[in-house]
Amino acid sequence: MLAAVSVNHVHIRLTDERIRQIISNHPDVTSQIRWIVEIIELPDLILEGNFSERIALKMYQKTPVSQNKYQVVVYKEVDDRDGFVLTAYFCSNYNKRRKVLWKP
Repeated sequence: MLAAVSVNHVHIRLTDERIRQIISNHPDVTSQIRWIVEIIELPDLILEGNFSERIALKMYQKTPVSQNKYQVVVYKEVDDRDGFVLTAYFCSNYNKRRKVLWKP
């Protein structure tokens, strides 16, 4: 199990089961599992999801997929001390209509 601390100082868990699920659905993320921790702790942007989840994004110039892609980590903060990762994937853009929850 990996863990990260969100910008809200919430402990976010990334279980082995969730890692297997992410890799199964998004094989391009396989070699970047450790990036998930970095994205939660040092995102470029956090957006609000449809069901109060957090959508953390970080732009990478070079990825296993191609150049200039965002890695996205979707996680849930259950309370002010605990949370967990839902999924992670690469994308070339994001929905700019979503509410921005955090920006450096």
